Amino acid sequence: MLVQAVDAFEIERSARNRTKRKQRGGWHYALSGEWARAIWHHRTMLAYRHAFHAGNHADVLKHATLVAVLRYLNLKDKAWRLVDTHAAAGGYELDSAYTQKHAEYRQGIERLWLAPDLPPMLADYLDQVRAFNPGEALTLYPGSPRIARGLMRPQDQLRLFELHPTDHALLLENFAGDRQVIVQHIDGFSGMKSQWPPPSRRGVVLIDPSYEIKTDYAAVVAGVREALTRFAEGTVMVWYPHLDLRESAQLPKRLEEIAQSLSKKGWLHARLTLAEPNERGFGLLGSGMFIINPPYTLAGQLREVLPVLVRLMGQFRGAGHTLAVSETG
Repeated sequence: MLVQAVDAFEIERSARNRTKRKQRGGWHYALSGEWARAIWHHRTMLAYRHAFHAGNHADVLKHATLVAVLRYLNLKDKAWRLVDTHAAAGGYELDSAYTQKHAEYRQGIERLWLAPDLPPMLADYLDQVRAFNPGEALTLYPGSPRIARGLMRPQDQLRLFELHPTDHALLLENFAGDRQVIVQHIDGFSGMKSQWPPPSRRGVVLIDPSYEIKTDYAAVVAGVREALTRFAEGTVMVWYPHLDLRESAQLPKRLEEIAQSLSKKGWLHARLTLAEPNERGFGLLGSGMFIINPPYTLAGQLREVLPVLVRLMGQFRGAGHTLAVSETG
């Protein structure tokens, strides 16, 4: 059953008012040292809203891969748990002011919406998006929590973490009364520890921060190490932005080193390059998925899917993809 969209603007206005009341008397004063850096970090982190990017090419890669992983887990009756460290709002109205500001979905999910003869992995993903839309038109986009909920069985569990007050309120509204889902307003990297490993010893951790601050890269590396130390057989999925940035380029290498030392079933790294840098040399070039302990079927699925995504979503002649798999993957 789909939960109808909530008025995000009203919730955000209320959240802003609450925040102002809490901050009165200290927040606006000039601070120095560790306190100033902590507040800058907090402000930057909470400025990010995924609604601006909903349904873009990065979401397509991430969510198509998530559907494939959960489908594989559903082949067995034993329960699984998905831990989403940065769940955001859970679902998005594509005609909202946030989403329309950049309309990134037009270079993403909209390119697939009416595309014929998609590979089975993409067709399955598209079915999940269609189930979220009440009619034939593409008006809504489900985030990772909604996509996962659509694939869950009665025995499965969903654990969602979100720090942004507005998005957290939307998550609570969307999953109110759902006993299979727990939504928490805490940092996902720390919250993950209480939910991992799952009691069934079958599960997935999805790690996809905004990377708006460079410390996110180090936090991802530490989070992956923590997850595999706690449960070496668990599947860990890391999404990252493909940027002309040293931290972005180094992240897969650092994850590969961790996977080689701690994982039981190897790793897989898929990356799309779909756009050129802007005139200043910046911009989102594409994105990547690094999956540790992937399903053995996933590499074959991605070999079929990645060229199709490049054809449908590529924005320049040099668009392309890479796929690397460990020897034990």
